[in-house]
Amino acid sequence: MGGQAGPAVQPLPRGELSAALLDALAADPGRGRLPGRALAEEADVYGDDLQLALYLCYELHYRGWQGVSDDWEWDPGLLGLRRLLEQRFTAALRADVPCGDDTRAALEELVTERPDGRGVTHFLRDRGHWWQLQEYAVHRSLYQLKEADPHAWMIPRLTGRAKAALATVEYEEFGAGRAERVHAELFAGLMRDLALDDTYGHYLDAVPAATLATVNLMSLFGLHRARRGALVGHFAVLECTSPPASRRLMEAMQRLGAGPAATGFYAEHVEADAVHEQLVRHEVVGDLLEREPRLAADVCFGIAATGLLEDRFAGHVLGAWEAGGSSLRTRPPV
Repeated sequence: MGGQAGPAVQPLPRGELSAALLDALAADPGRGRLPGRALAEEADVYGDDLQLALYLCYELHYRGWQGVSDDWEWDPGLLGLRRLLEQRFTAALRADVPCGDDTRAALEELVTERPDGRGVTHFLRDRGHWWQLQEYAVHRSLYQLKEADPHAWMIPRLTGRAKAALATVEYEEFGAGRAERVHAELFAGLMRDLALDDTYGHYLDAVPAATLATVNLMSLFGLHRARRGALVGHFAVLECTSPPASRRLMEAMQRLGAGPAATGFYAEHVEADAVHEQLVRHEVVGDLLEREPRLAADVCFGIAATGLLEDRFAGHVLGAWEAGGSSLRTRPPV
């Protein structure tokens, strides 16, 4: 499936909900029979079936799916289904991450590195193997090959310093006018260095629900103007936590003998995101909340929800690796 430039993959269903949705998308809007409400309400909100269904809906707003009519993007029936899935996803997140509106404390926690840190990037730096480095790249490829795209939806929804600072960050993410420096292209080079396929969407079937959820969250926030505060919070997490994590990944690449494109991708983020962190904290978040202080709780929710899903992702990956197994649904990742 995929639009003109969309993924060439034919996603495999992961349950009754995604199977029914894939069948519907194979027909033209008005002819395909969309999944009923019961399937949408019965699927595990954090499970493979529902998360894949959401991903299928969201990708129509990015590059589409080959063999799927572009008219599905704004089909009222499909939007109604997506809304139901989004409501369930949002309700689960709000139940699992009760939080307040102290954005200063939330941001300070983001930039405070724990001395006994235990995470995926720590594992890769200290004792990861080549195949685990490959798996990590496979997981992240669903977002990194469209890096910064979900956050671009914030631009028309901000004003003043927040808008200017966000545009500055996005300009650099998109290569500062140089196509070969677009971060998504740099990640494609990383994948080639790791002997992986750099085709957009190639590894969709390989990644589990925990990975899909981290990508779906960006689209959930980005496609709704009312959730702009939450998207700013999500953006803050990515930019504030990137420099130390990128340094660990750069060191992992160096230790395992990865090529210059793979090492260079994270070296780029160590430097660039250290500057971006300051812009996001003080200009994007700061100016937004000066203008719309009522969005403080939404920013905190975006930060907390992102943290929850990243923790679930890390738990899945580390649990599999420490047990000696693959963190992917299919292996090997080539």
